[in-house]
Amino acid sequence: QVQLVESGGGSVQAGDSLRLSCAASGHSASSAAMAWFRQAPGKDRRFVASISWGGDDTHYEDSVKGRFTISRDNAKTMVYLQMNNLKPEDTAVYYCNTVPYTDRYWGQGTQVTVSS
Repeated sequence: QVQLVESGGGSVQAGDSLRLSCAASGHSASSAAMAWFRQAPGKDRRFVASISWGGDDTHYEDSVKGRFTISRDNAKTMVYLQMNNLKPEDTAVYYCNTVPYTDRYWGQGTQVTVSS
């Protein structure tokens, strides 16, 4: 059984930074590649970034490259998303999940709102 709990969202101004955290529990999460996804109002949930179990292989959606950084701490079974230079188009609910994602693992997400 995997449980994923996201936190760290908030309301910020364009250009600000936020660090999202994902607390993962369960055997599958401790040995899996992990990813962040986001769902903007009225849109489908979409991939943002992923990281291998060892942390040495990362991938990013084009619009966040150079601004977002995904990382993980396997000892704490935590996954992070450092978001810098935030833009209004980054406004969304952010979720973490395994790679590939598993529908039953979706948590509540954390809301990020960026105003111009």
